[in-house]
Amino acid sequence: MLDNYIEAVKKIKSSTKEILGNILEANRAFLNAAINECDEDEFGKAREKLKNISSKIDDMDNAIIKVLALYSPEAKDLREVVAYFKIDNELLRAASNSRSLIRGFKDNCYMVEKEIIAEYLVPLQTSALKALEMTLQMIDSDDIDELKDLYHLMIVEEDKTDELYSMLEEKIIQKIKEGDDFAKIHKMLRAFRRSEKIADRTISIANLLLYIQDGGRLRR
Repeated sequence: MLDNYIEAVKKIKSSTKEILGNILEANRAFLNAAINECDEDEFGKAREKLKNISSKIDDMDNAIIKVLALYSPEAKDLREVVAYFKIDNELLRAASNSRSLIRGFKDNCYMVEKEIIAEYLVPLQTSALKALEMTLQMIDSDDIDELKDLYHLMIVEEDKTDELYSMLEEKIIQKIKEGDDFAKIHKMLRAFRRSEKIADRTISIANLLLYIQDGGRLRR
């Protein structure tokens, strides 16, 4: 392929890493805020990392369309460009889920007992962070065996988020008392579910990264 094409694809991958890195840092700051009793500074850092992500993803979409129009890639090259086009959508959803998680918890964090945060929310968010970190590793890898290993490790972390959210939901519902504001509790649970959804998005991205290298059918 032409040098200009190779450079254009490198820029797309670099932008993907930057956006994914910002989502990772936003979720890390959120976890710090939760651990440190609703720390306003950490909430601010989390929100800052998500600023202008939609605009950056739009720029990536335009860059991908330009590559398709100018270079008409074929075979594996086409597979790669199309996969990154689909990855953009997953990044947008991961960023949206992250915003909802941060906003929903910040608005209702006074309602969540410290032991629930420590026992359920922290490991839930930690697993989501691990999945995000491994997704970043996958972008830098061309080794199919390493990619498959990372993918299977991510499946483990994503499964953990499913189980932990179910446990967290059950625990909070058990603690509901007469007179509690159910609308706020529902909003808080919906926010916590976003952590699990972020892990889901990483699996979708990992699936596409594997598809770039291995072709065949998309996994899970």
